[in-house]
Amino acid sequence: MEEFAAASGISRPTVSKYFNDPDSVRVSTRERIERALEAHDYRPNIFAMNQNRKATKNIGIVVPYLADPVFAEIARKTEQRCIDAGFRPTLYSAHGHRELEVEILDSLRSLKPAGVLMAPLGRGSDQAEIEKFCADVPTMLFDSNIEGVGLAFSGSDNPQFARLVVDYLCRTGEPPCFFEMKKPANPNANKRRQAYIAAMEALGLDPQIVSIDGEGWSFEEIGRLGGIKALSENAFATNTILCSNDRLAIGFLVACYERGLPVGLAEGSAIRVAGMDDHPFSRYTCPPLTTIAQDFDAVSGHAVDTLFRAIEGEEIEQRTVLFEGKLVMRQSA
Repeated sequence: MEEFAAASGISRPTVSKYFNDPDSVRVSTRERIERALEAHDYRPNIFAMNQNRKATKNIGIVVPYLADPVFAEIARKTEQRCIDAGFRPTLYSAHGHRELEVEILDSLRSLKPAGVLMAPLGRGSDQAEIEKFCADVPTMLFDSNIEGVGLAFSGSDNPQFARLVVDYLCRTGEPPCFFEMKKPANPNANKRRQAYIAAMEALGLDPQIVSIDGEGWSFEEIGRLGGIKALSENAFATNTILCSNDRLAIGFLVACYERGLPVGLAEGSAIRVAGMDDHPFSRYTCPPLTTIAQDFDAVSGHAVDTLFRAIEGEEIEQRTVLFEGKLVMRQSA
């Protein structure tokens, strides 16, 4: 920056002031600097500038698996909110691996972020490392909670999801069987399982749970293979299947197709299928998937707002805020 200032004939403090806020310098000075930028093809090193400041504009956003469109959607909304507020977000994916999640936190330390928004792996996380990081950097957790860690937690009311969809399915047809992975990657799956059991019992019905093999984040293929096996073994006690998430349900819909089972409400349909999340592709399955829609806007909005208040020096009460979902009725159920 000193070399640019000397070459353009503008003082170094004025150039620095311009990069912090272009409107903070006179119009004539701003135009002169911008002409010099074009002439010399100069771009400031934002990260280097931030290293010299006590408070940077860097924000880290960490998700467990960015290839999952649900996380991609909430990350997109979170990132845009940071940009709109004048921060510089950097998005990271742990790709489902504990070691990579820890490496990401180490990398973030070197950027001196003003704060971090993090959806941890959950049970797969190194909790001690996350606790250590949160003690050093203002960190807001979302989607997956680690009790007592971070500034606070913003997430979805998974028990409400299950109660809402179970009630709907029972009112409109046979009670649902719950279709899940034995070892789910996302800890929210267990909350939904427990809520399904409670909802069924509250209606005086016996819970019917079908747990399938499979680990990791390839939910669609796990749902397809597990669905084919469960259907061939007549594992379902009713003709209504509630999947623990939409990605598993998408795989199950393929299993139904491969088994020649018509899905939906139309005459001649053999089975009803529902999920939870309102995955961005769930409206485009065949038939379109009945589900519970997460309030991505509310979850990301509360997480970002809480983090920004902490960055500005406000004392944040460590608490959990959960947002309800909405029933989305489509042709699959």
